[in-house]
Amino acid sequence: MFIVITTISIVAITGLVWGAKKILPFPVCPICAGVSGTWLWMLGLKFLGYPVDITILTMLLGGSVVGIAYQVEKRLPDNRSPLLWKVLFIPLGFVTAYSLVYSWWLIFGIMAVGLAALALMFLKLSGTTKRHPEHDKRVRELEEKMKKCC
Repeated sequence: MFIVITTISIVAITGLVWGAKKILPFPVCPICAGVSGTWLWMLGLKFLGYPVDITILTMLLGGSVVGIAYQVEKRLPDNRSPLLWKVLFIPLGFVTAYSLVYSWWLIFGIMAVGLAALALMFLKLSGTTKRHPEHDKRVRELEEKMKKCC
């Protein structure tokens, strides 16, 4: 039964975020929001003492870890290894998620700081990272407007 509630939650949150994308001032992946929103309320219930299916909770957290790894991979500078990034980030992310579920706060804190440092290490390259394709499109549009203007 819990899997049905979980599935409905993912679909509902995804739909809400998809509908709100037009008014949000920043880009949001609706399915990512659906999954993370679901594990957030499940984690909240667990911390409040309500029974939660830990297997489903950890699956959702694991999916978010992998999703974050792939989102960051898109922004890696050209001289960074995407495979090395994922080999380091994903297992450490799983440990971080596991320690969160079981309230191992010291391990969670250390791992979260370590993941942030790892991301900074991989993304930092003379202050630049790969530009988002949407950014390049906007730059080209502005360049065209300027050519027509003057």
